[in-house]
Amino acid sequence: MRRIAVDPRPDWRDQAESLGFVFHTIDGAPYWDESAYYAFTLRQIEDDLEAPTQQLHDMAMALVDEVVGSEQLLERLAIPRPFWDWIAASWASREPHLYGRMDLGYDGAGPAKLYEFNYDTPTSLYESAYFQWLWLEQQIARGVLPAGTDQYNRIQDALCEAFATLAREQRIGTPVHFAAVEHSPEDRGTVRYLRDCAEQVGIETIELAIEQIGMSADGYFTDLDDRVIRTLFKLYPLEWMFVEEYGPKLQASGVQLIEPAWKAILSNKGVLPLLWERHRGHPNLLEAHFDDGATLAPGWVRKPLFSREGANVELVQADGARLASDGPYDDAPRIRQALHPLPCFDGQYPLVGSWVIADAAVGIGLREDTGPITQDGSRFVPHVITG
Repeated sequence: MRRIAVDPRPDWRDQAESLGFVFHTIDGAPYWDESAYYAFTLRQIEDDLEAPTQQLHDMAMALVDEVVGSEQLLERLAIPRPFWDWIAASWASREPHLYGRMDLGYDGAGPAKLYEFNYDTPTSLYESAYFQWLWLEQQIARGVLPAGTDQYNRIQDALCEAFATLAREQRIGTPVHFAAVEHSPEDRGTVRYLRDCAEQVGIETIELAIEQIGMSADGYFTDLDDRVIRTLFKLYPLEWMFVEEYGPKLQASGVQLIEPAWKAILSNKGVLPLLWERHRGHPNLLEAHFDDGATLAPGWVRKPLFSREGANVELVQADGARLASDGPYDDAPRIRQALHPLPCFDGQYPLVGSWVIADAAVGIGLREDTGPITQDGSRFVPHVITG
């Protein structure tokens, strides 16, 4: 694993704008960064990233089966009691899911370590699946990369195949509504990309903002044209839906959610100590426990159960230096996880996002920062396989 400096394509910003990648720059700072790329060997990809991702996913799915049948475990995850039966029914009927991303720390040598699952509303999808592949093809065509250079990236093909399977097996209702927060360019971009994948395989779709969803007098969710929403892809956290006005009406509405209700378990960082309890010493897991509020010791990280984009993370390095990120989750229950520092390449700290589509590991995307906590504005950097 190496970080290699490279000249950016001179026209990449124009391409990004023309393709709808409008969040390539966030608050004036670069989000997409092709001034460097990460190079992996095929062995590193297959043995150190792809195979562990598949195993960790399978372990997580087995954990869901255990959690839905245990009131004690649901309580430990702080999932609101009124939704327990709905989540259990969603799992019992195997309501289909589409995608997820797990975040891994990896330096090219030792085993990749699982930091957390992003299994309800993962972003950085478009740039992982499409824009970094476009970068690869164009850099090969321009002679910047050698012919035959590859990338671990079957994400788009897997998404289209997953949508086609759901449609063919009649496991989704159509049209499929795709929704995200109205004023989030990144979320809207992610949803539009997924909608395009669905339309490529012949699925009828409708896009709207989460804020535009209403409810009929007889308890069905509806769009702006008063059409009943049968299947809703929502890039909006389940735990937020639980506490909002329509939360109590979710189960009775009959709406099919993607991601489904049972993903409320895997989007919860409480699964990390549960996995450690069941697979203590696994080479790809970090020791983790539910937090008791004690002072954080050197070599540990504290994370809220429901935080996102690196918010409200606190870590104490081995030398006692303390780092923390701001965010809105100050009063949330937390876990403690053994500190496994991100590797540093040329002053940058890369995090590997490993994608799972329809239960299969299919590709990666990397984000890097000048500090050891990956946050909302951390830059996306492409990667290649060199041999």
